Amino acid sequence: MRTALITGITGQDGSHLAEFLLDRGYRVVGMTRRRSGGALDRIAAIREQIELVEGDLLDQTALTRTLERVQPEEIYNLAGLSFVPASWQQPVATGEFTALGVTRLLDAMRLVCPTARFYQASSSEMFGKVRESPQRETTPFYPRSPYAAAKAYAHYITVNYRESYGLYACSGILFNHEGPRRGLDFVTRKITHTAARIKLGLEDELRLGNLQAKRDWGYAGDYVRAMWLMLQQPQADDFVIGTGEAHSVAEFVEAVFAYLDLDWRRYVIIDPQLVRPAEVDLLVADASKARRILGWEPEVSFLELIHLMVDADLALVRNQLRTPRAEHRSARRRAVGVA
Repeated sequence: MRTALITGITGQDGSHLAEFLLDRGYRVVGMTRRRSGGALDRIAAIREQIELVEGDLLDQTALTRTLERVQPEEIYNLAGLSFVPASWQQPVATGEFTALGVTRLLDAMRLVCPTARFYQASSSEMFGKVRESPQRETTPFYPRSPYAAAKAYAHYITVNYRESYGLYACSGILFNHEGPRRGLDFVTRKITHTAARIKLGLEDELRLGNLQAKRDWGYAGDYVRAMWLMLQQPQADDFVIGTGEAHSVAEFVEAVFAYLDLDWRRYVIIDPQLVRPAEVDLLVADASKARRILGWEPEVSFLELIHLMVDADLALVRNQLRTPRAEHRSARRRAVGVA
């Protein structure tokens, strides 16, 4: 039984990856920061099958002790501040967690378990103001947010530890990947969840920023399979992961509302305050290297992803409507740690 340590296990990708590894017979250990029980919702179904340990990417000593205790063969670093717009409000914290946190974890690995295999969650946001399309592993980075700049540092420090110390350390440059477990702050989930509420008569508008930005959207469940495949190769390497299709935010909105038999133009309001200080106009992946070497292909199409998310949000909102108001308030109080 191999042991895998996942940082950020309570997030969208972490929960999908944990399920994927459990299905393959792994001992799965998740590293979490001290927080309320409400943050464990995504892993509630597998909570009894995994181990949780407390750790913090800001604490070098704690990271070292965690690796000594767990002794993982595989380390998946999915932790960090992942919401791009918030990185302008918290640029220093973004750098501490998303950039320097990776350095701390790699150095702890170098000292404690140098034969382990390390996966770093890089991001297509690093390409930013793109130099070429589609983007591949050799495309130069041009980050356009504190988040993207921190991810670029983390990417290169992973390469540096691989080349300097001979660690098996690789990065997956993942393009946008979504699903029902995506946080409500992210634009795709904001669209599907608000549209579901509009369909059920609970909202009458959806506020968005730039509808012309184009992204390569895939399903998160497909992308964790690529993470695992990267750590099964004879040599560590970096891979771009994406579908190769670009769709605008407007296309995403139109497809969501069409699935609900609604005219999106009646409900969508453009809010200039939601436009990024520096926009990323187009991201689209050339994942030919991953197809050739990893044998990886996305299985869920763009429209299938949208239908999956809309159906899940309709079910979620309907369930909330059936929940008695007092019980709902109590659940919310528990989630934020109020007695």
